[in-house]
Amino acid sequence: MFDAGGRAEGLTFWYRRACDPLMRHVRGPLLTVDVGDREARTEDVDDVLAAFVGGRGVGTKLAYERIPFDADPFGPENAVFFTTGPLQTATTSFTGRMNCTGLSPLTGGLLSSNAGGYLSRNFADTGYAAVGITGRSDEPLAVHVRDDGATFEPVPELAGGRVSAISDYVEREHGLGEDAVACVGPAGENRVRFASIMTTEHRTFGRGGLGAVLGSKNVKLLTFDGDSRRPVELPDVTADVHREAATSDNIMRRQGTTSLTEFANEFGALPTRYFSALRFEGAAGISGDRVEEKKYKKGTCSQCAFACKLPTRDETRGVETEGPEYETVMAFGSNAGIDDVVDVMVSNDLCDELGLDTISCGDVVSAYLASEDRFGDADLAHELIEKIARREGVGDLLAEGIDRVHDELGVENWTMKGMEFSAHDGRALNGQGLAFATSNRGADHLYAAMYEREYPLVDEEEALEPEGVAGKAATLVAQENHNAVLDSGVVCRFSRDVVTDDRLGTLLGADYDDLLAVGARVVDLERAFNNRRGFDRSDDDALPYDLPGLDAELSAYYEMRGWNDDGTVPAERV
Repeated sequence: MFDAGGRAEGLTFWYRRACDPLMRHVRGPLLTVDVGDREARTEDVDDVLAAFVGGRGVGTKLAYERIPFDADPFGPENAVFFTTGPLQTATTSFTGRMNCTGLSPLTGGLLSSNAGGYLSRNFADTGYAAVGITGRSDEPLAVHVRDDGATFEPVPELAGGRVSAISDYVEREHGLGEDAVACVGPAGENRVRFASIMTTEHRTFGRGGLGAVLGSKNVKLLTFDGDSRRPVELPDVTADVHREAATSDNIMRRQGTTSLTEFANEFGALPTRYFSALRFEGAAGISGDRVEEKKYKKGTCSQCAFACKLPTRDETRGVETEGPEYETVMAFGSNAGIDDVVDVMVSNDLCDELGLDTISCGDVVSAYLASEDRFGDADLAHELIEKIARREGVGDLLAEGIDRVHDELGVENWTMKGMEFSAHDGRALNGQGLAFATSNRGADHLYAAMYEREYPLVDEEEALEPEGVAGKAATLVAQENHNAVLDSGVVCRFSRDVVTDDRLGTLLGADYDDLLAVGARVVDLERAFNNRRGFDRSDDDALPYDLPGLDAELSAYYEMRGWNDDGTVPAERV
């Protein structure tokens, strides 16, 4: 178990918990689909499910065991594991998400991403706990996953197709809605290293380039459909969660995460003009108020009453999309020197149609604007998005990501482990900076979400001073473990005020501290996989800016995790 500081007290706990029938977990077999041989087979993975709940935990364990440590991210030996959790078999708010895990072509490490929308219930209806895609097809392929296996459909006519065109095809030819589809746009086909897997057209498995992995396998789309859901009986607390979600007056129900834009700007934590500043004079033009003005109806994910999504449109410019959320506002707004929310909406829509992670793409575009002294040029930004997705002209260079091209552009390397930075800048929120350093995913704000405590967006007793890193390692360990459990559940991060720690334990049928031990196990496996690929403290946990006391707090963090001081996981822990 782990004490209040996150220190390992023993290595046998998780084995005991894996055999405990009280912990709720997803049920069903693993379906492995080899798109090269066009074969599908099922196998029981009950031991993995019992130990890791579902979602990210199950995906990480399966990937650790089945993807070779020396695999090429674009090779047939890499795999993409789609996984859901026990909460997706029932009806309650904050459970409309699912997970995807694989070897990232952007970071070169193991990575999980999750997406909202409506796919998770259709996936649960197939009856599988996990679906793994491996091999490589010799032609563009659609994979149709049903409760009786998988079928394969060559779709050469969809090569180069945008995401909305794929949804139209599936509805026309197969009678399934966009909520049953996971697909890649041109960016995935062209192996853009930050290409997304898209679902429900505007929802995305965004970070890390797993869309490029599917594209490298020549898989254009998957559909999920069936009538074999394996319900997990949940406690009555689900009704309380749903009611409180429906009655919440949280500003996110009107403005989504863009409600943070002006707050972060005033705080001095809004990356601006390719990270050269932390405040943007044009923040009011891309704020939550501006986004709310463009919102024309409510939007939500499957079964969720919180309804924080942002269907937006501007009739003058003829753009209709979903979003942008705060991270996109940062990447294509302040970081690019663009102060018109409609310009950001256009960028958002292009990325969704072409299948691109808006954070990485926006940062890459901002890096190019910096290199050309073209900040604020929205037309050029939109042109670059198209070129990146199709690897045309300079887009072929930019499609590699900042880590691989910053020298050629003559700009600083604003990445962690090869991943472009999200917002909530660690130079102002130092605990978030520490979290960027330790994150196994790279420069991702949600891996630990320390920014929540440093603004703060939490109750006073949970808040941290934003300045300094000393003494924050214990909180960071707990946050990373907690979020690993949420991602295994799978529970939306925006449930923070409703799905309390006690409720999470009740929902998953385990003591909360025991769940944290499961989360720690997930983090261990991710780090151990990446260690086998050469990741360690020296390069991969080094920030592109100085934080006083960082080295000492990193050592404290590794000790609390039971790792070696070089950032590697001892063999006996895995």
